[in-house]
Amino acid sequence: MSAVEKRITDLGESVPTVAAPAANYIPWNTTGKLVYTSGQLPFTDGKLLETGLLGRDLDTDTGKQAARHCALNVIGVLKAACDGDLDRIARIVKLTVFVASTADFHEAHLVANGASDLIAEAFGENGRHARSAVCMAALPLNAPVEVEAIAELV
Repeated sequence: MSAVEKRITDLGESVPTVAAPAANYIPWNTTGKLVYTSGQLPFTDGKLLETGLLGRDLDTDTGKQAARHCALNVIGVLKAACDGDLDRIARIVKLTVFVASTADFHEAHLVANGASDLIAEAFGENGRHARSAVCMAALPLNAPVEVEAIAELV
């Protein structure tokens, strides 16, 4: 078990396996030392953890938990991209967090902290990343949050 995966286990979480793509895309792509993940929804045990819009159906704390699950799925993709060894990730370069919300919802940055916090806990200093948090009118499958990442390999 990698040191990163041990930290995740110590947090009471487990790294999920990569779900099969639901459309015409691949879960990740690499170029040089960079890994780009496809956007990950808050699936857990094959089901969306939550659905709906932030600011109407869900509150900020619920969105933050959904973002955390998205980040777990991002880590699962990175593990697959690294042939099972998360210690091959030199650093997380950037996260983009998409938040499905009402037009007057102004806490996307707080929702995104759910993903950022988990990445920082899992990867330590190598998990400090640039980030964008963007509100959207809707996401696939009525998911409240979607997270994608760019990571650098050693």
